[in-house]
Amino acid sequence: MRMPLIAGNWKMNGSLALVDTFGRAFADASLPEGVEVALMVPFPYLGAATQALKDGGVAVGAQTLNDHVSGAFTGEVSGAMLADLSVRYVLVGHSERRSLFGEDDAAVVARVKAALASGLSPILCLGETLGERDAERTEAVVLGQLGAVLDALEPAERGHLVIAYEPVWAIGTGRTASPEQAQAVHSAIRDCLRHYDNALAESMRLLYGGSMKADNAAELLAQPDIDGGLVGGASLQVDDFLAICQSAG
Repeated sequence: MRMPLIAGNWKMNGSLALVDTFGRAFADASLPEGVEVALMVPFPYLGAATQALKDGGVAVGAQTLNDHVSGAFTGEVSGAMLADLSVRYVLVGHSERRSLFGEDDAAVVARVKAALASGLSPILCLGETLGERDAERTEAVVLGQLGAVLDALEPAERGHLVIAYEPVWAIGTGRTASPEQAQAVHSAIRDCLRHYDNALAESMRLLYGGSMKADNAAELLAQPDIDGGLVGGASLQVDDFLAICQSAG
């Protein structure tokens, strides 16, 4: 059985007060057994989040990393620095990093390798734009992004990944993916993994990242190949995020 993972991505939002609010709420909450929870907070709050969330059993993650170990890269953060702060997860290849900061498949591969070298678990984000969806290129785009990473890794490294499918066209556009549409892409991802290794396909956790909310989480999480969620806006509302976590039990 794959352990569900609910990962909240705060993006460039939040405050120390919000970190404290989440810390107190999760310390008092009764989460379902066998469900893992993580919060991907902005760099300045990683240390505070690690302390605030430790009693609530919530893992802390970062939203990106640089692929270099160290050096003259002003403003950047390495995997070793994240590991120093007891960070467990790091997002790699998020759609906003790809579209706004020009991270292509080669950049994503380099960051995945850097994360693995530092003992972090990369959450590899895959997804197609509205134009690609309308052109019926969803599987070609998503599986192409996946293959670029898997082909660059050793077999033993692949098992440390978590995959998040985020249909870019369903984020902030007013269009939403139905549970059936989400399941279809997750199923295609798992079938692709089987070409590499059956055991990998069965163990790999696949998260859905297309505007998961408290009112649609249960239906999405009931799909056979959806093992959790990468939650955006709803992860900034403690009650909504807790409700999504409860839905995963």
